[in-house]
Amino acid sequence: MNGENDFSRLELRLPACRSNYRYFRGLLRPATKLLVLVKANAYGHGAVEFASMMQQEGADYLAVALPVEGMELRRAGISLPILVLTAGTDFNAGIIDNRLEPGIPNLYTLEALCGELRRRGLRDFPIHIKLDTGMHRLGFMTTELPALMDFLREHDEVRVKSIYSHLAAAEDPAEDAFTRGQIAMFERNAQALTDFLGYRPMWHVLNSAGIERFPEHQHDMVRLGIGIYGISALPGVQLAPVASLKVKVLQVKRLNSEEDTIGYGRHGHVAPTGTVIATIPVGYADGLDRHFGNGAVSFNVNGHRAPTIGNICMDMCMIDVTGIPGVQEGDTVTVFGEDPTVTELAAILGTIPYEILTSVPRRIERVILRKG
Repeated sequence: MNGENDFSRLELRLPACRSNYRYFRGLLRPATKLLVLVKANAYGHGAVEFASMMQQEGADYLAVALPVEGMELRRAGISLPILVLTAGTDFNAGIIDNRLEPGIPNLYTLEALCGELRRRGLRDFPIHIKLDTGMHRLGFMTTELPALMDFLREHDEVRVKSIYSHLAAAEDPAEDAFTRGQIAMFERNAQALTDFLGYRPMWHVLNSAGIERFPEHQHDMVRLGIGIYGISALPGVQLAPVASLKVKVLQVKRLNSEEDTIGYGRHGHVAPTGTVIATIPVGYADGLDRHFGNGAVSFNVNGHRAPTIGNICMDMCMIDVTGIPGVQEGDTVTVFGEDPTVTELAAILGTIPYEILTSVPRRIERVILRKG
């Protein structure tokens, strides 16, 4: 901590990260490579900090969504191979200069990359071919493979490092027939492309849920996303939450008049017997959704749950600490972590943990805890 802004911090517990990593590593064959996704600021955890932990723990690959995310990791000294899932065409120079490996979903992207490589006189630059097997977001359709093969036949600027696809509903048992159909299509098309190339790129199709539910299709590499951060697709599996958002109480007030109200819009009301409130430095600019206001969620202070009271402000909110003994300025409040969990907060909003985690902005300092 820098000591100047120690009232708001996202704690990243390295032991929890190691525990989750080893759980997923234990589901894989020794030879299977493990790619960890650190896109979207490592799902809100802090890309540089989390990538450093993954490099230390022995991950084989990292993946980001955008070239600028990969460039940030390179500037920070991350040396692992980095797959850029959404490479686009505007940052080819930066991709090449920073030794990033672009995912290629269509000929348009591939042609632009090869043009830049050709201008530099480069050959065998590593690329990753994305296949569309039913997600219908990005990737080559089956009917587009002949054109891809024709292009690759004429261009030696690139070399296919891997072939991959993405599962749309691997976490949902009701969609298992669809998921198995996706995997079968992936294997057919990856084999056709491999046969054409005359060498064997890596294959990867499993995401976190796929690793847990379809490990027989792990192929050469798997992509570990939300699982490494502590969210399992299997009921009964309790992974360790890596991130805990903690803030400190700024002020405590006791209000005795029922005529008093709390917060914007005067939606917080004082109880007939009085209300004690604590103001904490986290608001909707910090990813705390406004729907969490007015008692929709409660946070942990001194081992007790304290519900929000009044509307969520931009940089602050108030919690009702009436009846909780000894709450004072400087006490720590856990917004999410072990209690409450990010899964609990997501359920309140009817969303997924990803949204909660990725909403924590960079102004919240990330701190790596190496013990505990």
